[in-house]
Amino acid sequence: MQKTAHIIGAGLSGLAAAIRLSNAGYAIHVHEATQQAGGRCRSYYDSATDLVIDNGNHLLLSGNHHARAYARSIGTEAGLVGPDRATFPFIDLSSGKRWTLDLGNSRIPSWLFDPRRRVPDTSVGDYLKLLPLVWSPTSRLVGDAIPCDGTLYHRLVQPLLLAALNVDPPEGSAGLAGAIVRETLLAGGQNCRPLIARDGLSAVLVEPAVALLQQRNAGIHLGHELRAIKQAGGRAVSLDFGTDRIDVAAHDVVIVAVPPRAATSLVPGLTGPTEFRAIINAHFRYDPPADCPALTGVVGGLVEWLFAFPQRLSITISNGDRLVNMPREELARAIWRDICKTAGLPDGVAEGDLPPWQIVRERRATFAATPKQNAMRPGAKTGAANLFIAGDWTDTGLPATIEGSIRSGDRAADLVLAMPHS
Repeated sequence: MQKTAHIIGAGLSGLAAAIRLSNAGYAIHVHEATQQAGGRCRSYYDSATDLVIDNGNHLLLSGNHHARAYARSIGTEAGLVGPDRATFPFIDLSSGKRWTLDLGNSRIPSWLFDPRRRVPDTSVGDYLKLLPLVWSPTSRLVGDAIPCDGTLYHRLVQPLLLAALNVDPPEGSAGLAGAIVRETLLAGGQNCRPLIARDGLSAVLVEPAVALLQQRNAGIHLGHELRAIKQAGGRAVSLDFGTDRIDVAAHDVVIVAVPPRAATSLVPGLTGPTEFRAIINAHFRYDPPADCPALTGVVGGLVEWLFAFPQRLSITISNGDRLVNMPREELARAIWRDICKTAGLPDGVAEGDLPPWQIVRERRATFAATPKQNAMRPGAKTGAANLFIAGDWTDTGLPATIEGSIRSGDRAADLVLAMPHS
């Protein structure tokens, strides 16, 4: 008899687990509480800009091996586009200074020894001061591990860790920050090429996965919210969806891949992060200048990263709790001024009429990547032998990222496949 996997949640962690188990011959049923797959990583039509936009601007790196393998498994790795070389243009809006961090395409960080490729006005010694992050435990603060000041910190470390941890870096987990440093700055340019889903997150990472599962006769059940999991004899035995109930057969498995609040209500004894931070994304319908890089790092301003898409300029602001209640048009105008400076738009554009725009404020975008909150992240196993947990908020060894989300789905699926009956 074919074994069945019930995947609760159609975000990237759930879809990754579903694809992995489908490849191994499992019958798949994905149950999603909302009316769309993708979770935070999705695209939708926005009437304000008359464009398809992403819920949030997400960046992958060429060294995100789980994410790239997932895209490859659904036939869309080519949809993750980026430069042939790991280069990152930056601008300091307070001084107008521009530079490019050039990590090259080597497997070793040889760029450290070329002052033309480093952050301006930094030395090799400045980068060596980051090494304590590499071996720091997750219980240590970034602010206790490295000096959070100086040119390198303000021009590179602060924006890098802010984007990864979604907290003010000094209060973040040094161990999680160290994982980011190991997989980026110390991994060489070959692992650091920036990759963007130019045609939209859903088109590259979500819709093809759903289509592939449907081709294999998987059940994709939208608007199907799980209310309770009944356990007996050390295993999950039924799933209660309110309007219907599904019995879980002896050799079937359940993977819960939903946000922590929902997961902890479904699985008794499960812990999860309780503090979250906002992320602000803004989108403006405006054709980027021909010489505008696909991604620009911004320091000394309100915005942190500028993404240039066809017909659209988009930004991200991490740790954005301070901005969630700011009047929308006031916030849009402040963001647009930073965009104009960063993209080098003609004088006067910033103070003219705003182009069509949209602001997306994710109030609970990610868990706060502090030592205290990281300690509350659970592993993939539960007290029930056939019940597993996935999500970027689980103990992936990374902050809440696309790579971490997909790793968690892969990990849950691998534990299923390692079960004696698999």
